[in-house]
Amino acid sequence: MIDQIEITINKEKFKYSKGITLQEIYMEHQDNLRYPIILARVNNRLRELCTKIYEDSTVEFLDLTSPEGNRAHVNGLIFVMLYAIKKLYGNTANLEVQHSLDKGIYIETSFKLTEEKIDEIKMEMKDIIKKNMLITKLTIDRIEAIDYFNNIGDQTKAKVLRYLTDNYVTLYRLGNIYDYFYNLMPPSTGKVKDFDLTYIKENGLTLRFPTVYINDKIKKYEHHPHMFEVFSEFKNWAKIMGITNSAELNEAVSTGKISDIIKIDETLQSNRLLNIAKEISMKKNKVKIVLIAGPSSSGKTTTSRKLCMYLESFGLHPKAIGMDDYFLNRVETPKDEEGNYDFESLEAMDLKLFDKVIGELLKGEKVLVPTFNFVLGEKEYKNEMQIGEKDILIIEGIHALDTKILTNIERDKKYKIYISPLTELNMDDHNRIPTTDNRLLRRIVRDNRTRNYTVEDTLRQWPKVRAGEEKYIFPFQDDSDTTINSAALYEIGVLKTYVEPLLYSVNSSSPYYEEAKRLINFLRLFLPIPADSIPEDAVIREFIGGSYFHE
Repeated sequence: MIDQIEITINKEKFKYSKGITLQEIYMEHQDNLRYPIILARVNNRLRELCTKIYEDSTVEFLDLTSPEGNRAHVNGLIFVMLYAIKKLYGNTANLEVQHSLDKGIYIETSFKLTEEKIDEIKMEMKDIIKKNMLITKLTIDRIEAIDYFNNIGDQTKAKVLRYLTDNYVTLYRLGNIYDYFYNLMPPSTGKVKDFDLTYIKENGLTLRFPTVYINDKIKKYEHHPHMFEVFSEFKNWAKIMGITNSAELNEAVSTGKISDIIKIDETLQSNRLLNIAKEISMKKNKVKIVLIAGPSSSGKTTTSRKLCMYLESFGLHPKAIGMDDYFLNRVETPKDEEGNYDFESLEAMDLKLFDKVIGELLKGEKVLVPTFNFVLGEKEYKNEMQIGEKDILIIEGIHALDTKILTNIERDKKYKIYISPLTELNMDDHNRIPTTDNRLLRRIVRDNRTRNYTVEDTLRQWPKVRAGEEKYIFPFQDDSDTTINSAALYEIGVLKTYVEPLLYSVNSSSPYYEEAKRLINFLRLFLPIPADSIPEDAVIREFIGGSYFHE
């Protein structure tokens, strides 16, 4: 029949009437699913469940255990929380989504919180979810949307939309509230049942939920004081600079102030690192090893080399050791579930040799140290090393903070540094910029420039990289003596000029097309920033080129 279409789901074919919605199709296939379906992939395109299907299609339903579904799940929860607090405490009540915190999101409210109010908000959210209220997608004239947000007192969102050039924008409605989200949304509140809230301080709480990496439960909250303090410090700095969101950054660009912002921001970054070098130098009679670790694209190399320069200014002689030189020979390397070499795991390291070499160096012995030949997949021994009284070892690697390494050396002889670009800039009060996206943009640019990788090459590897970070890096961040935030206030605008053309190279038939499109849509909210004013020792130079330490 010409009014029927064929839908393929899990390689099984079904007949439906033309114009059927994804939600209607999903209702017939939900019985054996643990989590509600939130989005769908239709012929390799992400679609919200309100989408109508008019042609033969292959459909894959997505829940919160997928990256795309998880993002929509979190956005839905934020919208539900916003609706709940306005219902409870009036239309002037607001929330500001700030940053990730212990597999959740830290949120501040415009009113004082108590444990009792947290319970009240949670119960109201559960009631809204139980009612399964519609989250309606609307296409609105952009100028009308700007006027609406100005009228309700949300000037930040109005300013964000000013920098879009589209005639129309997408808003979402929940009850009598309209909001803008740059990611896709669930079709109703009943799709976002899994969450919990934790009181942090008088105007701060965490919204917690299952993640892609812990998808069978909501993780019990564990406070991370280092991370929280660093985020708070940089958030306060951003407020002083008057740049807390994308609109304020764009305003600095459009009014010619961005060059000064870059200079001030980089001076602050250098001063923080100088203070860390000073702290290490004050412990020079005890500390003999500095261990530096962080997730991919954190700027570890630039930071460690810059730290070496600062340590030299205090009379110390730093000597660098890369943990990558202590891989097991290729034939001994463990393999993952797919039969590929697992270079991310701690078991890929020759820990006995590493502990032995570092131990002998600390005793003042002359040691033959390895260099790993990645072409042959073997360690080679060509260089000797010996450290003197003023020498200090700088060890960098993804496992550098792992408590299973250097167990033969006392803790007070080690100074541990965790580094990550903890992005303090947000889009607006309700749309944050994930640190993970910041790192991904960095990696795409660097991989293309230094390894000739395509965007697809980087996106293909990214899930494994992220899984390795969750397992081997993040669990040890609290054992650090200090945390370095390597993010710059201005860097998204700079990265845009390098990464946007690369993202457009991803073909519409690619399995990574939707992720490239998501990043393009995200970058559209930022004005491009030229790199002319960025100093050669800036971390961002490690990725875009022109670094004093790399070229």
